[in-house]
Amino acid sequence: MRSRLSLRITALLYLLAVLVGPVVMVFYRALEHGLGDFWDSISNGAALHALWLTVLIALIAVPLNTVFGVALSLAIVRRKFPGKGIVNAFVDLPLALSPVVVGLALLLLYGRQGWLGPWFTDRGLQIVFALPAMVLATIFISLPFVVREVVPVLREIGDEQEQAASTLGAGSWQTFRRITLPAIRWGVAYGVVLTAARSLGEFGAVNVVSGRIQGKTETATLYIDAAYLDFDQKGAYAVAVVLALISVVILIGMSVFRPTEETA
Repeated sequence: MRSRLSLRITALLYLLAVLVGPVVMVFYRALEHGLGDFWDSISNGAALHALWLTVLIALIAVPLNTVFGVALSLAIVRRKFPGKGIVNAFVDLPLALSPVVVGLALLLLYGRQGWLGPWFTDRGLQIVFALPAMVLATIFISLPFVVREVVPVLREIGDEQEQAASTLGAGSWQTFRRITLPAIRWGVAYGVVLTAARSLGEFGAVNVVSGRIQGKTETATLYIDAAYLDFDQKGAYAVAVVLALISVVILIGMSVFRPTEETA
């Protein structure tokens, strides 16, 4: 009994020290001078643009990764093709690579001296140090989450109902829309939540390819870093609180999805 109690206390203290404590301190620092100063810190032009750019990138990356993730999950579980094991392993590559390495790879590929950079530059298209590279970096680092949530669900439900629908004359799209998608919907939803959280909090890869131009290519995480280094701690904490509040909403979404998925 004492060992169990000690283990619980140790776990709670660890969570308080590593997770709860830092978050509470950020909220305290952001709000210690009142809501007026907090509002002023997040309502200036640079902060608003950084927050909007972060949301915009997430709004682009999340739907693309959702569609790609569902399609890739179906290919991994329901299809047989050469190199399937390699593809399945490469899905986890963004989790293994440092985001900074991802940013450098995109820079070498799409920069002015990169393999594809001159082709885009000749056509008046700027990829690096602009929105496209930031979106590509975010898509890359958040790619695995939908796949890793949907694949286990597809394996668990099997394909008997899909085969039955096909036998009765249903087409591929009709079978997916009426049979497969309802069965995997909570796995997809949970993957979307994780993808959104990862997209909103990305720093390393975007830091390399953005150029960090305030009011143009500066996301919320880059703004926080720049504000803190410029001794504008109040502004850094305030924007951090906004991102933390978005994360809280995402966590609430997770708690809503989990019981529904378990009872579905």
